[in-house]
Amino acid sequence: MKVRELSAMWVVNASTMIKVSDSAKEQVAVLLETEKHPANSFVRVGVEGGGCSGLMYQLTFDHELKEGDQVFEDNGVKVVVDRKSFLYLVGTELEYSGGLNGKGFVFKNPNASRTCGCGESFSI
Repeated sequence: MKVRELSAMWVVNASTMIKVSDSAKEQVAVLLETEKHPANSFVRVGVEGGGCSGLMYQLTFDHELKEGDQVFEDNGVKVVVDRKSFLYLVGTELEYSGGLNGKGFVFKNPNASRTCGCGESFSI
């Protein structure tokens, strides 16, 4: 897929979108390097239907922008969100936990009215 002109994308101020903690920033860097992603890769975050609470978080690495993507950067991490997921994720903080309760990225979403026990799904 060809990257479209920036006019087709939205560039969003990071203060209105997802904050990236230091621990998440460090883990993103480790994964980008160990999984050998291209140098222009970014974190793609989204929401899809599913899970025990109705909506599930998605987090992947990508290097191609799509029409309607919203692009921003926080704490040195480039984050891209599709237009559909944007309103569900405004104000969310992305953290990484390596503690006894399990390893993984954690979404702290102020918009969620309910989350499941594992933290992978939520409802609004």
